[in-house]
Amino acid sequence: MPTRLGIVAGGGALPGYIAARCKEQGRDVFIVALKQHADPAVVEAWPHAWVRLGAAADSIRHFREAGVEEIVMAGPVRRPSLAELRPDARMMRFLARGALKAGDDGLLSAVVQTLEQDEGFRIVSVQDVAGGLLARKGTLGGLEPGEEDRADIARGMAVLAALGQSDVGQAVVIQAGVVLGIEAIEGTDALIHRCGALKRSAKGPVLVKLAKSGQEQRVDLPTIGPATIAGCRDAGFAGIAIEAGRTLVVDRDATIADADAAGLFLVGVLPGSD
Repeated sequence: MPTRLGIVAGGGALPGYIAARCKEQGRDVFIVALKQHADPAVVEAWPHAWVRLGAAADSIRHFREAGVEEIVMAGPVRRPSLAELRPDARMMRFLARGALKAGDDGLLSAVVQTLEQDEGFRIVSVQDVAGGLLARKGTLGGLEPGEEDRADIARGMAVLAALGQSDVGQAVVIQAGVVLGIEAIEGTDALIHRCGALKRSAKGPVLVKLAKSGQEQRVDLPTIGPATIAGCRDAGFAGIAIEAGRTLVVDRDATIADADAAGLFLVGVLPGSD
């Protein structure tokens, strides 16, 4: 029988989705829900404890008491300042590796390294415990991007490729070849909302979302779901392009159905291919 899975829960629906999939597989879970990031409506249906982000010792203690050996990280976490983090001694191990100065990828890599090498946990990917979430190449719903849309997708992929080494973000919004916004610390949902107010009175913008080059593949893969669709619909977007094989689609059937109902195309793309 598989051991209990530990879930570090950031925002969004993904932590609850993983817990539900584990239940279907007969596997118990324990969630460490990060205060001011995780959604109570998502995590409180499962065994859990609320922990502030900087209290690494509390998180480790809860996982050990629950008999957790494997941990998955799920859901976005807003990058804190050092003053907000208020790190305990365990968290200082992450920071000692230069995590806060290294960008999001450096922070996540330091967390993974410390949990595995110093604490003895195994970090697993979302795909390891809830397979079938990765987007496939091609049109996912019933609507095809038009020629102008495809040009915006290509432009967006080029912009993200140029930014990839800078560890800036996973998403960009393009309209008629113009960059309306680049994801930074605010996250994709806020980017969508912000660009909705910036769009021009032409065909709607396109959201392009790709994994960053050199990204730790077990954590923080690009993720979309029904909330992403709702945001793009409300902001007047034309559609969404996501990286095939490296983007998680939570609640796939509902996400695709919602995109079709909203008149949004949804397509999986491969950077560097035609």
